[in-house]
Amino acid sequence: MSDTPATDAPRPASWGRDLWLLLLVFGALYGLQLGNAPLANPDESRYAEIPREMVATGDWVTPRLNGVVYFEKPPLVYWMGAVLQEIFGTGEWAMRAIPAGFALGGILLAYGAGRRLYGRAAGLAAGVVLGASLLFFAFSRILSLDMAVSTLMTATLFCFILGVREKPSAARRWCFYGLYASAALATLTKGLIGFLLTGAVMFFWLLLFNQWRRLRPLYLPTGLLLFLAIALPWHLLAHARNPQWASFYFIHEHWERFTTTAHARSEPWWFFLPIILLGLFPWTGFLWPALRERLGGGPFDKLTAGPFGGLKASWAARKENADAWFLVFWAAFILLFFSKSQSKLIPYILPVFPPLAVLIGAWFAELDETRATGRLRWGMRFFGFFSGLLGAALFVGAFRPGIIRPESIRLAVQDNAIVGAVFLITGGVAAAWFARHRGVRSAFLAMTVTAVGFYGAVAAGQEEFARISTKELAEFAGPKIKPGDRVYHYHGFFHDFVYYTGREVGTVAWPDELEIDIDPVAPTSGRFIDEAEFRRQWAGSTRIWMVALNDLPAVKQLLEDPTFQYRLRVDTRGHLLLSNQP
Repeated sequence: MSDTPATDAPRPASWGRDLWLLLLVFGALYGLQLGNAPLANPDESRYAEIPREMVATGDWVTPRLNGVVYFEKPPLVYWMGAVLQEIFGTGEWAMRAIPAGFALGGILLAYGAGRRLYGRAAGLAAGVVLGASLLFFAFSRILSLDMAVSTLMTATLFCFILGVREKPSAARRWCFYGLYASAALATLTKGLIGFLLTGAVMFFWLLLFNQWRRLRPLYLPTGLLLFLAIALPWHLLAHARNPQWASFYFIHEHWERFTTTAHARSEPWWFFLPIILLGLFPWTGFLWPALRERLGGGPFDKLTAGPFGGLKASWAARKENADAWFLVFWAAFILLFFSKSQSKLIPYILPVFPPLAVLIGAWFAELDETRATGRLRWGMRFFGFFSGLLGAALFVGAFRPGIIRPESIRLAVQDNAIVGAVFLITGGVAAAWFARHRGVRSAFLAMTVTAVGFYGAVAAGQEEFARISTKELAEFAGPKIKPGDRVYHYHGFFHDFVYYTGREVGTVAWPDELEIDIDPVAPTSGRFIDEAEFRRQWAGSTRIWMVALNDLPAVKQLLEDPTFQYRLRVDTRGHLLLSNQP
């Protein structure tokens, strides 16, 4: 099997049609009910509040959370959020448009790379595979930095593999400039992994597959200048304005996050394996045959010389399939890197999905319609089994009390669960029938419709499944809080309350993630106090507002104290709002 570039010269207009088709289909899916649910606490509200404070203070260099410096991440997503808030105001839709927009960008990148590598049909299939993958859809709707950095790293690596395929030309130069620019933007999104991780993938692929001759020219002097022009200015300004920034940013946030459990996100080494397999739904069952086909045999085909004979054969022929191996190596390296890391979160693994989508899309595109039934068999069985299992679970949850709690939520999402279950169960049966009687394209379309229908039902009910929020408390208290009042979060910190009220708060005996110890101003602000000082202020003449979790033992103990006099202002299913005066 050859990795020679596919050409699309006879039909250049199809690029525009395909891109618009993908944008319309997945834009509608990803935008469905995007702004209905309150921003989740803490992550979504954190990444919305920091941009709000940038707009409020006019300082776009030093990120702040609740008025306290926040050095954990670079500012690209904050800047985008600030711009959107300047245009649209504060709100959920504008903030979640950031990950949704990056997700759409990732789909288009998968299409473009798949098309250039393997042809138009492969590109379209790759875009659909990525866009309809469960984990990719889920994180397209959650405001965080992970979808952004994943898409920018994807752009870097796709630009690289497409660039080394080109002869010296304007096309090659622009691919490499795209590599340098996207690596710089990834660095401005989540730090050094933006170029170190992608750089390691490129370096070790060149080394292991002996592809050094394809690297020249790499336009290093001008490309490096482009990278530095984008990535360096903020880092220099942040250090100049905050002497404590460099130590925290480089040591605590990079070195310690990877090498220690200081961030309390330790998981077993195999943590990401089931996440990838489930996150690839509905395409999981087709990953193995796609790898076997694209890599030209070897470990994924006939084991002709003992248990490792196929492996040796495939590795011996690696230069012939070097570009396909690059996609596999990309996914494998990132999986191994984050599996080794002592800090593991589910969205860290997002960058493995675009290369896998291209491999699976190319496999679907090259299936022979007349001989595809046997090659689809195991993938269709997995799809049908998992769809049926998930659909049955939704039916049970919709009709059996106690599965979804509280009961009010079960009743509110019952229709959504039924619709999702119908799509899954019907689609699991229909796709198998289409695979047997109508061919590959019909089966592929049936699986896509099944996944999109299921995701649409989930999106329509997203508001009911949202985490408990302080938005209701904030909307009540915001207009009533006077300039001289004080607001404290008791034994907690609720990012969403700060965002929805648009004002800084104090905390009682709980700094949370606020980096008070490295802020030269925060410790002297008087907003971060202990229990004794809170009780003293509560008994004083200043009006105090208190926000707390309603099931926290410390809160229950406080409210049972007869010497603590309070007025209950709002009581939701998760939080309390109290005041000491009317």
